[in-house]
Amino acid sequence: MHIPDGYLSPQTCAAFGVAMLPLWWQSARRVKKVVKSRYVPLVALGAAFSFVVMMFNIPIPDGTTAHAVGGGLIAILLGPWAACIAVSIALLIQALFFGDGGILAFPANAFNMAVVLPFVSYGVYRLLTRNTALTSGRRVWAAVAGAYVGLNASALATAVEFGIQPDLFHKADGTPLYAPFHLSQAIPAMMIAHLIIAGVVEGVLTGGVVAYLQRANVPLLRINAPEVPLTEREVRRRPVSPVRAALVTLGIMALVSPLGLLAPGGAFGEDAPEDLDLAKYHLGAVPEGLQKYTDFWGSTLLPDYGDGSWWQYILSALIGVVVVAALVFGITWLIGRLRGGEREAADLDTPPVSPVPSNAAGS
Repeated sequence: MHIPDGYLSPQTCAAFGVAMLPLWWQSARRVKKVVKSRYVPLVALGAAFSFVVMMFNIPIPDGTTAHAVGGGLIAILLGPWAACIAVSIALLIQALFFGDGGILAFPANAFNMAVVLPFVSYGVYRLLTRNTALTSGRRVWAAVAGAYVGLNASALATAVEFGIQPDLFHKADGTPLYAPFHLSQAIPAMMIAHLIIAGVVEGVLTGGVVAYLQRANVPLLRINAPEVPLTEREVRRRPVSPVRAALVTLGIMALVSPLGLLAPGGAFGEDAPEDLDLAKYHLGAVPEGLQKYTDFWGSTLLPDYGDGSWWQYILSALIGVVVVAALVFGITWLIGRLRGGEREAADLDTPPVSPVPSNAAGS
């Protein structure tokens, strides 16, 4: 789902850049409460999780690949505005250090995966969880549904961005200047992969984490749902440290990240220009604009996460986790300074809760 440079026109990229600036600004304002609280490490861990999970390519029957994003999970736990910042930072590091997604196309990728995905996921989740307890089974299924719909909404947005390029930007004879995929080609290719495979993985992943937290750390589920009361039983249950559990999970995911190398083929729309099937798109040569901008950013640390060896893939995962987490801490610290607030120092093992009277235990 990462759009490389050259597939979207500079005008399209600029339009998304203009659109994303106020969204990033609003995200910074909306996460003020998070920045001033003990939950900043969770934003960093969420961004790192998103970075690593996007490295796991999933094979699709048509010979391409897709991947989960994790944006819906972050939105459910910390809110869609925090998810916007977390996923945007993960995408930025992927583009800058590893060439996964373009620099010019970064605002478009951020719109698709850091705005459309988390906001749609969170909207569906909230719609399906009205008047339910935090430990209700409905919340697990709502998380599955929200993440599934959110990822597919993001895929649809990406397909439309690809598909309108040949109609908007072409030569006098109709030859595309950038992405050669028309809507009739882009939408089926993107949606089949995500409706059947990637969306299911995103949903199961999100629902599984929510189900785990219902047993291990219910107060963590309440960070973004403060209006839902906790029962006395939930209050008395000592929660598992989310930071410790997340760090262990990230470590394991980094070590097994080379599994993403096993998926054959590439993702639709992420081919290098020389890999395009020109005959399929009735082209005699690679589109001029695509050829011109494809190497816009040539300073990547480990292009495509290395040379295909397992150890470089693990190294990429570890570098990405550290840099993404550090950047989140830096940005949230800066936001806190600009907003005149300081984060509270507290133990993440015991998030603040507001117990309810015993007669509300069954609510």
